[in-house]
Formats: sequence, C-alpha cells, structure tokens
Amino acid sequence: MITSRDNEKLKLVRKLHERRWRDKLGLFFVEGEDLVEAATAEPVELLVAGETVEASLLAEVSTAAHPPRVIGVYRRDDLPRAGARPVALELHGVGDPGNLGTLVRTADAFGAAVVLVGCADPTGPKALRASAGSIWRVPIVDATRGRRVALLAHGGAPLGELDLRGEVTFLLGAEREGLTADLPRELDASIPIAGAESLNVAAAGAIALYEWRRQNP
Repeated sequence: MITSRDNEKLKLVRKLHERRWRDKLGLFFVEGEDLVEAATAEPVELLVAGETVEASLLAEVSTAAHPPRVIGVYRRDDLPRAGARPVALELHGVGDPGNLGTLVRTADAFGAAVVLVGCADPTGPKALRASAGSIWRVPIVDATRGRRVALLAHGGAPLGELDLRGEVTFLLGAEREGLTADLPRELDASIPIAGAESLNVAAAGAIALYEWRRQNP
C-alpha cells in the first residue's frame, strides 16, 4: 500500500500531466474504471484506491473532477497505429483536447482512421476522457487514401450533393483558423446550416462521417 505522496509511481503520474513528459517517456495515464477496462494493453502501472494506494493520495494526482478509483499508466506504442480504413479524418491544428477526443470517438463510431497535424495530444487527460476509450480502437496514422475533401465553414459544394462513395479523407481545421488554401485536396465542401455562423469542428466531423456512411452502406 502506497502511503507517501513521494512514492515514485505517484511522481510518474504527476509528470504525465504534462505533454513534454508524455512525449519524452512514451507513456500516458487514464483515469477511472471505464477507461481502464477499455484498454487493450497491459498497464505499466495500475493504482487502485484502497488497495495499492491510499485513496487521498490517488485523488491528489488525478485530473478528474471526481477522484477516480483507479489510474492506469500505459505505453503510447501499444495504441493502434495501422490498419486499412476506407475513410479518415485528417485534423489540422485542432488544439482543444475535448474536441479532439470527441473526434476520435466519432471516428470509432464510423470506422474511420485519424491523422493529426499540429493538434492537441490525444493521450492528454481531457482528450482521453472525451474519447471514452475509443483511443484504443482508432488507428492514428501518418497517411490516408482516397479523395481528399476539405470541409469549410463557407463555400464549396454542399456535402450532401457530393459523391462520397469509396475511399475518402475529410480535412478539418481549427475552428478559428480553418484550413490553409494551399492544402492539397480534390474537393471543397461545406455543411449547409441556418442561424449559427459555423459548426463546432467535432460536430462537422460527425456529420461528414455520417454522410459518408450513408453513401457507403
């Protein structure tokens, strides 16, 4: 039973709050029984309140609003990195970890892969909570296949009027900056809306994948 906050395992979790340490060590941590159960790899460390560590000490190293009963530490190399998928989301500059995690969860729902370009860390605590365990099922890849369709807030063809049959990669940018004009793609598309200036990037990604799935039953 861990009874000191100076324990090395607790120190490790504290370090992993920061992206630079996750990058350096190749490790990340998940909080809560549901996220630990979703893992498809064995943990490097498993801390359980009242069993391996005092509950108050586990609460101190948690980032969750309600202290979890369990924290698991895992290797980034154990996350899926390969696997052919006919559809993908290529995300550019998505810096909000909540949006990023939601997009990973959405990709999981529709069988998509994800490419990350200058985005938040998908293994950060907030992104992991938003992904609800989908991080273990969605391959984060370096390249995609098929036609490249850029989703724009304004301009471009209405998404529902495009032929999206076959392999497609949807390009999405950060909500404020969007996508750069020189980013290679075959098509520009937009989602017709009324009332709001634009859609949240996670909502746009979900609608795009839904439309792709509708055309590819």
